[in-house]
Amino acid sequence: MNSKAVLDIFKEITTVPRESGREEKMVEWLKNWASEHSLSCKVDRVGNVVIRREAAKGKENVPTIVLQAHSDMVCEKNASCAHDFTRDPINYIIEDGWMIAPDTTLGADDGIGIAAALALLEDSAPTGPIECLFTVSEETDMFGAENLQEGFITGNTLINLDSEDEGELFIGCSGGLNTNVVFNFEKETVREGYQTIGLKVKGGLGGHSGDEINKGRANAVQLLSRFLSEESSKGLQLCSIVGGGKPNAIAREARAVVAVPDAAATAARFAEFGIQIGQEFHVTDPGISTEVEKTGQIESAYNSEQAMRFIAAMFACPHGVQAMSQDIAGLVQTSTNLAAVRATGENSLTVITSQRSPSRGERLAIAHKVAACFELAGGKSEHLLEYPGWEPNPSSAILGRSILAYRKLFNQEPVVRAIHAGLECGLFLTKFPQLDMVSFGPTLRGVHAPGEKLELASLDRFVRLLEEIVTSFGE
Repeated sequence: MNSKAVLDIFKEITTVPRESGREEKMVEWLKNWASEHSLSCKVDRVGNVVIRREAAKGKENVPTIVLQAHSDMVCEKNASCAHDFTRDPINYIIEDGWMIAPDTTLGADDGIGIAAALALLEDSAPTGPIECLFTVSEETDMFGAENLQEGFITGNTLINLDSEDEGELFIGCSGGLNTNVVFNFEKETVREGYQTIGLKVKGGLGGHSGDEINKGRANAVQLLSRFLSEESSKGLQLCSIVGGGKPNAIAREARAVVAVPDAAATAARFAEFGIQIGQEFHVTDPGISTEVEKTGQIESAYNSEQAMRFIAAMFACPHGVQAMSQDIAGLVQTSTNLAAVRATGENSLTVITSQRSPSRGERLAIAHKVAACFELAGGKSEHLLEYPGWEPNPSSAILGRSILAYRKLFNQEPVVRAIHAGLECGLFLTKFPQLDMVSFGPTLRGVHAPGEKLELASLDRFVRLLEEIVTSFGE
């Protein structure tokens, strides 16, 4: 197996629509791939797939090893991009040693894990039995991992191929949940003489709300709420607001339509605000800016008293790192992400947030704090889609094998650590408590945001490590 074989398969995968929760075409593609390679394949009732290769001659007594990746991807794009994730292949370029999707997510999270597993299945290297498990809906609610049934996999050792920093071996992760809040509004007439304009915060870098929550990046939803809060004393009426995207992505863009007594003065203040936040985030988000948009005259707005409470709650809502680990230097312990706001009816808005922590108590505490912030403003909150963390096991046998393999190949020590992002491994342990697991992958950057990229040199090292571990497994 080599990295070219893996990359060739991944390029095929980029042509298959596989938005999280809509993986049907990817499941069918995996079934066809298994059939073309004369390998056994089974699909469960929710769309999880297992493709199995039997042991090579002389390897019949080697225990089964499970390679696991998720078949879905986060579908995010720039507002100016016309890409349709339900049918269009991902447009990527190869530049300066990286594979990059300039205007959309690339889907290397976790398409490259799928590609590596499949490349190993079709390789001629002698191995013991291999089961490749591809789960659905990891990026939304981990529905696939949550619904795994007893006996669907038989191996007791699992390598998760969903990490994003080559040279690091992961043995633990955070758990998480979402906290969503619904606000129902009365409506009022736009005041006589008021003008309506659109206010947009754009150009945020965004990114993964686990891996990149500690980088201090701009949150466009909260920044827009900050400006609206500052303007609330000037008689502003809120007509609409929308921003952000997926619960596990930092909001890159947000837009509101407001009615104001002096549109030119509001536009001037918003332009000044754009300069201000550009200075504040000149390192983390060099493209952050504001834009004023013309709108047709709108006749109705949200009730002003309710809207001002809503705006205040959006501005006050906790966002970002809440606590660092007291045990592992540099590791985020607890965080929350003000992910999105969207209209969910003519008179209602829904705010979407997500919380992460390896500690369930801390996870629930910050979730309840977020809910309290919004409930004080009149919202109704709901906690949903909770998943457990993965407790580190420093004595793991597969971790030991992985460390030895890394030393052998690269003559250096890998970093062993936990990750603040959520992996499916915690759920696997609730279903298969005997599992011994490790997670690793090539270097990815900008996942869950347009511009996601894969470092090709790291792909080569990742592939070599995976092949070394699997081919020597059982010796």
